[in-house]
Amino acid sequence: MEGNNYTDNYIKTDEVPQKYIRNKDNTVEGYPKLQKLMELKAKQIEDHSKKAYGCRMNVDKMAPYLQKWVSEYSLNFDVVMIGCLSENQFIYPVLRNLPIDKLISKPGFLFIWASSNKINELSRYLNQEIVAKKFRRSEELVFVPVNKDSCFYPGLSNDTDESLLDKMQWHCWMCITGTVRRSTDGRLIHCNVDTDLMFENDTPLSAAVSEENNETKTENKTTPSIKKKNCVPPQIYQIAENFSTATRRLHIIPSRSGMETPVKLRKGWVIMSPDVMLNNFKPKEYIKETQEMLNLPEDPDIEKLRPKSPVQKNGKRVFTQS
Repeated sequence: MEGNNYTDNYIKTDEVPQKYIRNKDNTVEGYPKLQKLMELKAKQIEDHSKKAYGCRMNVDKMAPYLQKWVSEYSLNFDVVMIGCLSENQFIYPVLRNLPIDKLISKPGFLFIWASSNKINELSRYLNQEIVAKKFRRSEELVFVPVNKDSCFYPGLSNDTDESLLDKMQWHCWMCITGTVRRSTDGRLIHCNVDTDLMFENDTPLSAAVSEENNETKTENKTTPSIKKKNCVPPQIYQIAENFSTATRRLHIIPSRSGMETPVKLRKGWVIMSPDVMLNNFKPKEYIKETQEMLNLPEDPDIEKLRPKSPVQKNGKRVFTQS
């Protein structure tokens, strides 16, 4: 590419601008402390993650089944993620019927993923007074595929305004139930470990905690170009794992993904989907397994390295070292 006119280059070559981001495979390159922090976090999550669970369920049965978990087993989760990077999701009807206030503990965290076309509809829903009383919006996250060949690339807008803009990103609203303060609740949340902007890459730092990597180790090294697709990129799991220290995590995927992009399991998560690869979830077994450790233990090395908010002391702000 000549010069740095990425827009002009996109028009001429159909190569998206984000393809030229140099550190997309390692966003903390050149920052040794952050690099060490990410490695420590990945190892801690891997060491303390419980077995991967899948719950195969049709979309229309998800809400009633979750109601059953709540009423019969008093089962709840600290982290709930809804949606994946797919246009054919039934986010809105599922959200309206989910027992969110009972399914998520307080404090708890809700991540809702949607396309650029549906984020406005989702925002209007979250702004409703009856919804805002259950959980409040905190942060908006963005995931960007790096080329048009990616299975996560959303493609052209389907809006009726016939927009000339190509939609290249996915959006997520992170919401909070209850009250949590970043300055005092370090045992519950680790803020600013990741940025709000994520790029697709082939070698995420959290690769060690992904079930996908267990399969990658056994692949034939003579065919590195063959890579199994996944309905969910590991980065969107990583940002939830790095932010919350909770160990009870649920991912609801309200759509069919098909055989080309299967829903793979991930340690430390219960994944509910019509197409999840394994159907092994048992509420009683899960409760027994997770009640031993609801949050990751404090690690002095992580505490030393992770970013922290200023501490109030005698009315003055004192910045802690990280």
